[in-house]
Amino acid sequence: MSAAPEAATRPLRPRPEEAARLAWVDVAKGLCIILVVMMHSTLGTGEVLGGEGFLHEVVEFARPFRIPDFFLLSGLFLGRVIDRDWRLFADRRVVHFAYFYGLWVVIQSLFKAGSIVAGAEGTAAQLAAFGWHLAEALVVPYSTLWFVYLLAVFSVVTKLLHRRVPPAVLLVAAAVLQILPTSGLPELLDEFCERYVYFLGGYLFAEWIFRLADRVRERAGLAVLGLALWAVAEAVFVYTPTGIESLPTLARLPVVSLGLGTVGALAIVTFAALMTRAGGPVTAALRACGERSIVIYLGFFLPMALTRTVIAKFNGVQPDLALDVGLASLVVTVVAVTVPLAVERLVRGTRLDFLFRRPAAFHIVPAPAAPSRLRPAPVAAREA
Repeated sequence: MSAAPEAATRPLRPRPEEAARLAWVDVAKGLCIILVVMMHSTLGTGEVLGGEGFLHEVVEFARPFRIPDFFLLSGLFLGRVIDRDWRLFADRRVVHFAYFYGLWVVIQSLFKAGSIVAGAEGTAAQLAAFGWHLAEALVVPYSTLWFVYLLAVFSVVTKLLHRRVPPAVLLVAAAVLQILPTSGLPELLDEFCERYVYFLGGYLFAEWIFRLADRVRERAGLAVLGLALWAVAEAVFVYTPTGIESLPTLARLPVVSLGLGTVGALAIVTFAALMTRAGGPVTAALRACGERSIVIYLGFFLPMALTRTVIAKFNGVQPDLALDVGLASLVVTVVAVTVPLAVERLVRGTRLDFLFRRPAAFHIVPAPAAPSRLRPAPVAAREA
């Protein structure tokens, strides 16, 4: 553990020729964001249509590692800015996420305004109810945007503690928080306790994780075997019941869930490194999604909800041609992933560019040049 602080705080600024070596990060992000959208799309579609399909099994299999890996990947490059002055750090890791969180809270809330102000009589009461809802979102992460909110919180907490608390102590404390039952706490504290250890691990062990990806590409056969063994073990833990109502499978048990989240996150790193080595259109598609993962995350909710509603109405009108839950979930997932990417491309360089690119007025230091580690792309994900 003694080498962790040095490795974590060393600026990660690879030369242009190293860009291919680090492409796996975006491939991994792409896979994770698709799994996240799949989860929301599948569970929502199953609830609306009243059943389960084949994607429910995929969602359950990915449960232990889906979010842990996203946070681990988000912590990888924290070392580039954590020792900078607070002004620059806040711009890159707090204002950046706060801008998109605040903007998209308002956008999502406008689409859900009917339910938000339900019960309020008169324009004044409705405006007050809507304003109270927005104020509450400042302290209680709203809807699917909780992930963006927590990224800013995790970044600030880590900067405050990284030179004051020994890395080993901090990591153990974060692991203990993940293991403890925190479901009764306020949502923000609950999610913090459950997720922080993975973000911290990505920060502390960034250099080791990059070396792991390098070795995977060098020993692809052994890596494939390791992935196969992991998949079998994952399935055993995920699908073996415990008989405990609140912890229905082995994968939900304390300590076990921490282990599965950690190993699963490293499995995704391994998979992404192998995909980058293999290349091809699937890898390119995953990488494109990863480069714009925050675009997908911010924008998937509306096309997801609309597509789900259209399918439900179609099934009601045309029962003989009705889509089953599995196929419907797949369609909703594909639409929810691709539409935000299409919209971002359409608004890029227009007056609506602010939806996915933070305007200069919302920077407290000059915007950074596009980093050399990946292909330049004028979207929010470059700072994420």
